[in-house]
Amino acid sequence: MSIEKNVSEALRWLKTGEDDLDAAAVLRKNGKFPQACFYAQQAAEKALKAIWYHRDEDPWGHSIRRLIEDLERVDLDVFERLKDLLKAGTVLDRFYIPTRYPNGLPELTPKEAYLEEDAEECMRQANQIVAAVKSLLPISDK
Repeated sequence: MSIEKNVSEALRWLKTGEDDLDAAAVLRKNGKFPQACFYAQQAAEKALKAIWYHRDEDPWGHSIRRLIEDLERVDLDVFERLKDLLKAGTVLDRFYIPTRYPNGLPELTPKEAYLEEDAEECMRQANQIVAAVKSLLPISDK
């Protein structure tokens, strides 16, 4: 891909991640805590994928922690700047599947299992990741 296309694709992913973070806030406000957790996870995942696309790489998977760890081989400087967010990624990774499927939790539905505090924590972690990504991409002001 050309540099222009890389920037454009990264911007699309970052904007979508920001939209997911906005959706998480609306869902949390309306008592949809598992869905808010999931959208927060998605926001962080998509923001991190923006970095990958900006560097003309194909990100793989949905693990936020892994998306950060694998940056070590793609851009060591970026990895070094994001490695303090590995814990945030690990926290968010736990909300990818069980927030959406009743068989992800023993004897509970997601609505029964996830609380407002969970949604708030997920949003806090996702906000940190999205902000960090925005600070690293030269496209964040566009």
